[in-house]
Amino acid sequence: MKKLLFAVTMFVFVTGCNAQTPESVLDKDHKIDTNKVIAPDEFLIRKNQLLTNLLSNYHYRKSTLNDSLSVLIFDDYLKSMDSQKLYFYKSDIESFEKYKLMLDDYLKMGNLNPAYEIFNVYKKRLGERVRYVKELLKTEFDFTKDESFTLDREKANWMENEKEMNEEWRLRIKNEALNLKLSGKDWKGTVDVLGKRYDNYYKLILQYEAEDVFQLYMNSFAEVYDPHSNYLSPSSSDAFNISMKLSLEGIGATLRFENDYTTVVSIVPGGPAAKSGLIKEEDRIVAVAQGDEGEFVDVVGWRLDDTIQLIRGKKGTVVRLSILKKEDGINAIPKEIRLVRDKVKLEEQAAKDEIINIEENGKPFKLGVIKLPSFYSDFEAARNGDPDYKSTTKDVKKILSKFKNEKVDGVILDLRNNGGGSLQEAISLTGLFIKDGPVVQVKNSNGEVEVDKDPDPSIVYDGPLAVMINRFSASASEIFSAAIQDYGRGLIVGENSYGKGTVQNLIDLSRFLSSKDKSGELKITIAKFYRINGSSTQNLGVEPDIELPSLYDKHEYGESSKPSALPWDKIQSSEYQKYGNLNKYIPELEKKHKLRIEKDPQYEFVKQDIEEYKETKAKKTFSLNEEVRKAEKEKAEKRKKEREEAKKSNLKLIKKDEVEIESELLDDFDLKETGNILADFIMSKVG
Repeated sequence: MKKLLFAVTMFVFVTGCNAQTPESVLDKDHKIDTNKVIAPDEFLIRKNQLLTNLLSNYHYRKSTLNDSLSVLIFDDYLKSMDSQKLYFYKSDIESFEKYKLMLDDYLKMGNLNPAYEIFNVYKKRLGERVRYVKELLKTEFDFTKDESFTLDREKANWMENEKEMNEEWRLRIKNEALNLKLSGKDWKGTVDVLGKRYDNYYKLILQYEAEDVFQLYMNSFAEVYDPHSNYLSPSSSDAFNISMKLSLEGIGATLRFENDYTTVVSIVPGGPAAKSGLIKEEDRIVAVAQGDEGEFVDVVGWRLDDTIQLIRGKKGTVVRLSILKKEDGINAIPKEIRLVRDKVKLEEQAAKDEIINIEENGKPFKLGVIKLPSFYSDFEAARNGDPDYKSTTKDVKKILSKFKNEKVDGVILDLRNNGGGSLQEAISLTGLFIKDGPVVQVKNSNGEVEVDKDPDPSIVYDGPLAVMINRFSASASEIFSAAIQDYGRGLIVGENSYGKGTVQNLIDLSRFLSSKDKSGELKITIAKFYRINGSSTQNLGVEPDIELPSLYDKHEYGESSKPSALPWDKIQSSEYQKYGNLNKYIPELEKKHKLRIEKDPQYEFVKQDIEEYKETKAKKTFSLNEEVRKAEKEKAEKRKKEREEAKKSNLKLIKKDEVEIESELLDDFDLKETGNILADFIMSKVG
């Protein structure tokens, strides 16, 4: 079993082939049949029965497909199409209610008709909305009225009638038009953007074939078992397999869909997005253009997969993105950025090192920092017997030897935003810091537990160690940091990690179906990871010994925010020998940490960033009065400018007061503070 396990990253990278820009769906010469009714074919019915059998019998959860799951599938399927309750009427939902307790039975029988019936109604309602938008845009909005708009409707009631629906859409379109006006568009330009926005989205839905609806429905089914089980259609399967080989041709970012926007989750180190420095986590992509001359295609409201199709492209080609910066909130003005698609090479994903100098209580400390973006290994080169194949453990081992020659006082291993990778690399990397013993336990769906141990009895580095994690450190990162914590081998500093403690396997459906064509794959959860102390990393994640301030609430991001996530539990502890009891140092380190940051001018900026982020996140209702919104925008811009000037001023003071601290460190409050914590720890041990 060990060789088959792979602790995959929690997000699929944006990669792939060239994209085509959609034409207007309402052009006179458009050939798409708007009244086309999509229905399942015999092959999809067979595939449905196979997936039902595999999920019911081989998923780790072992949940019986019953009425309770049927309700969850029903709700998730509706949400996959209309999460903001902007298309279906209450009467539509009432007409679908007859299926709410029947989907379990229909899945067993291979009856897919309810799923296609619901989708066809959705497509009809979408067409009605697009036509209403066209009517709205015939008359310019009055932005002097004191009206307001509620952005998030996820918890709202389904609308009763067309009058109520039209009023909600009037306010929604007025808000979008006001955003465009504030960004400099005249009314003609606004009509052009919004008209194309809804035309193009409608065209994408009209082009859905039976397989596309099947994937939508099967994912609502699979994801009630857990959030990491999915059905991958043949085309989705190809994209996933490309991403897992690290042959990434794209912008190098992971994305999610949130409140009608394609939102950046993380930036892949070494990719075009990371190298540009122009796009950050939580920025929203509102439009995509091909090449230097291509017209922007508005992607607000598009499904994530459809947006990704536009962003994908071959190495060397240009893609332009129009983005809304996270910090600018609802008043953000779109900014255009230009990226050249490229392969994210393994070398650029590799561990990076630097040496920083920290002064604590008048004493200088030289600390080695290892930035590790993923747990990587060139499996193909290793299989071919190449002695110089790239791997996390080999690269970190070289860096540690370099640090030894440099006579560093301590080492910081930075696993922030490390979404995982090779399980074997997580195990062997742990072995560089311990002599021997277990690293992780893996429990499969039959209840069997395998203990994976450090294969190398030597210790490469036995000095002071701190490991940095954040909310987006997941899977293999959690295995490593949990083992370091359980052995008492190093301090864990930062935020609570993601909580992804499950193992997935890919099943090629073609093995079971007699078809010449590809049948797609099922990604299914088959096992769970457990720490050597018996506690699962699932859902709970790894809690830091010393917590740093965070933007993110664990109930909004991470495994614990997923309704279908497998629960935390515990099994028997492995036999292992701790290296030391770090708990006795933590209260004093925590006390010094809190006293220090309260005096740190950078901490004030961190607190302000957190407060503003939470304030923006909490705001649900927005004015549709132009003067009010202008005033809000000007106030936000003024505050941002003052903040940037204050930061520059304080950074100069810090440079003057502290010794030999590099400029990159000054901008990274968490890294600097981790260095201070590690310095305190070193002094505590000496004392």
